[in-house]
Amino acid sequence: MSYEFFISRRYLRAKRKQVFVSIITFISIFGIFLGVAALIIVLAVMNGFEIDLRTKILGIRSHIELTTDIAGPMKDYEKVRERIAGTEGLVASTPYIYSQAMIRHSNGVSGVVIRGLDTQNAFKVINLGKIKEGNIEHLNKLPANLLQRQKKEDALLAGIVIGKEMAKNLGIFLYDPITIISPVGVSSPLGMVPLMKRFIVVGIFESGFYEYDSSLAFLSLKSCQDFLQMGDTVTGIDIKVDDIYKADKIARNIQSKLGFPFWANNWMQMNKNLFAALKLEKRVMFIILSLIVLVAAFNIISALIMIVMEKNKDIAILKSMGATSRDIMKIFIYQGLIVGTIGTALGCAAGLAIALNLQKISQFVEKIFHIKFLPGDVYYLSELPSQVNYSDVAIIVIGTLLVCFVSTIYPSYRASRLDPAEALRYE
Repeated sequence: MSYEFFISRRYLRAKRKQVFVSIITFISIFGIFLGVAALIIVLAVMNGFEIDLRTKILGIRSHIELTTDIAGPMKDYEKVRERIAGTEGLVASTPYIYSQAMIRHSNGVSGVVIRGLDTQNAFKVINLGKIKEGNIEHLNKLPANLLQRQKKEDALLAGIVIGKEMAKNLGIFLYDPITIISPVGVSSPLGMVPLMKRFIVVGIFESGFYEYDSSLAFLSLKSCQDFLQMGDTVTGIDIKVDDIYKADKIARNIQSKLGFPFWANNWMQMNKNLFAALKLEKRVMFIILSLIVLVAAFNIISALIMIVMEKNKDIAILKSMGATSRDIMKIFIYQGLIVGTIGTALGCAAGLAIALNLQKISQFVEKIFHIKFLPGDVYYLSELPSQVNYSDVAIIVIGTLLVCFVSTIYPSYRASRLDPAEALRYE
């Protein structure tokens, strides 16, 4: 151990007349601890939000949606699927139908987004989350035991799968009959009449994404085509790729292969504003919380300046014994770095411990105080996610130590410029 490091450690121990200096040193350590821990936890939560949101959005929605530029449905969609099947990076594709409608039940009416899907290949592309009740396969054919329990007029109804929140809001239970009303009208002797058809609820899903659980319903592709009178056409084709970050490149390849009038829209374009806002919020939070570390760095400067003033005689004696200005600078730089390292290490350990167990901690706090951090009807998500990015942790640690090092330069330089004769003149 060098004598500079030994002396810097000794200076951190408070004597009776230096208690105030020691308190400032402790506040500096605590400030750095708080800043580092807060940065790690907040960035972990922001990363968790982004990843969880992306996972849930890309569960219900596909990586690429292939549609036509011109108004109207897509014809010969199976031939289109065959043409794009060999595209590099494409994993699977499935036709889909998208339409807005109203859902009516005895307890009320609500808006709904209808999506028709092909159950044979849709789940290679999308993921509905958890099927809380029923079975998604019953969209194609109702089970025999259900047909026996239903009324005669309900036995021939097609199946529909709705979200958990929609079922709760409208008081709908599994195997309840409901009515779907489409705004697309058909002409009749009485004028334009909206399309109406009864369906039976064969499944209730939970994606964990309130917006989807409260407004989305799924029909089989054939049932949806019959209801909307679309014949053998679809709205478009959902596509899954092997690397979501190459979805834009794969979409361009598909579009160039098919040409006009096809249009391939990737998930980055469809959710551009949302993820751009999350990225901006992450940067702003990093800047704001970094101010805590900067305040702690100013405390380090204050503490070192006060120690230099207290140790004038000691510095002069060291210089008269042969210590160079460089050695004196090292003593106070080491002292500041010891404070910064202790605070950073404690903050890093506490931040990682909390960030890695944030879900359990939040559940414990919710149970004790009977509160809900993320109400599903207010926020996109119902759980507090956390994902530690160790590259962020490395940047925080290195940046904090660098700030602590910079904060020691001025006080240590002042100490190194001290004239021994001047300091010892009246001693």
